[in-house]
Amino acid sequence: MPTSFLENIKTVLKAPRFLEDNMLGLISEIIPYISGLWTLPWIVVGFFATLILSKIYGEEYVNNVMKKIGLVILFVFIPILVFKLFLNIDFKKEEIDFVILSCVFITLLYGLAYVFALQNSKKISSREGKKMNFIKTVVVNQGRSAAFFGSAILSIEKLEIFAAIYLTLLGIFLFAAVPYILSVLHRKEITSDNKQKNPLPLYLRIFPWYLLIFPVSAVLIHSYTGLTTASNDYGIVLNFLGAITIPAALYYVGSGIKVDDIKMTELKKLFFGKGSDEMMWVRYILFLTMVITPIVVTIACGILVFLGIISTAWAAVLIINSILPITSTNMFLIPYGINKRATALSVTWSTFFSIPIFVVLLYVFTVLFG
Repeated sequence: MPTSFLENIKTVLKAPRFLEDNMLGLISEIIPYISGLWTLPWIVVGFFATLILSKIYGEEYVNNVMKKIGLVILFVFIPILVFKLFLNIDFKKEEIDFVILSCVFITLLYGLAYVFALQNSKKISSREGKKMNFIKTVVVNQGRSAAFFGSAILSIEKLEIFAAIYLTLLGIFLFAAVPYILSVLHRKEITSDNKQKNPLPLYLRIFPWYLLIFPVSAVLIHSYTGLTTASNDYGIVLNFLGAITIPAALYYVGSGIKVDDIKMTELKKLFFGKGSDEMMWVRYILFLTMVITPIVVTIACGILVFLGIISTAWAAVLIINSILPITSTNMFLIPYGINKRATALSVTWSTFFSIPIFVVLLYVFTVLFG
């Protein structure tokens, strides 16, 4: 058989490996440009792209498409990102301690929201039904966008593990603990089969437990096999899928900012409007989430760091999560008796006000911990 023919066969057999190496090399080159501070412009891209597409295809169509994209990010990319992060760590005492701290912290934040709402409900109305509606609306809107907006924190290497732990635990609170508490407060009617109705969509009811599978399985795989994303070439693919999650999530956040809700007339109503209308509710919610909560968290973390109880990395994760905008997934909790309009406006305005603060904090923490 001619030598040239054998060489051609060898070349053909090597081609797939050559293409694979080139593809992996290309992916490795791309990752730095979709990580860190490079992710932040995607909020602006999402806002303007959605604005343009809404003019072409109609706002309702674009909103429906974005909802589906949001679910793909939530159920596919966020779990991949969490799995990738936990695959690279030894889950030891430090991580377990942070799990405990995060659970206590999130519980206290919702407790703060409840006390704040209870004290201010008397200013809203004298009717018990309306006061309870206000309390539930305020408590629900203490839930923040840790999965979409907060995923940008995962781009800071020294904070990524703790941020991932917080993200996972907050998901459990948002879609398991809070709905249960709301159902008790709302006194939902019992069906004939003696089961309590749960208006939360099935996919959101299973999400916290579905998400929990990924960090747990990653920790177990790493513990028993020692595998990390550096163990073989396919770890590069996992790193890429994890990295692309962050700009995709921030694009989704930008797409959720509604121009109609941030007009100057609406801004005046927000700051200077009087009466017991929904804008007054939004004012209370924003005061809690954008002023009181960050101040309380910052002071508490400062004291704990000063006393040597927690590290600066832990404090950074807790502080930056305290100024995140309200999560749009709170809209799914409306059937529990929370105010739809007040929640929608709170999501929009908190996103609008949070972006500059978040960008500055993310830059500072990137410099300090990057």
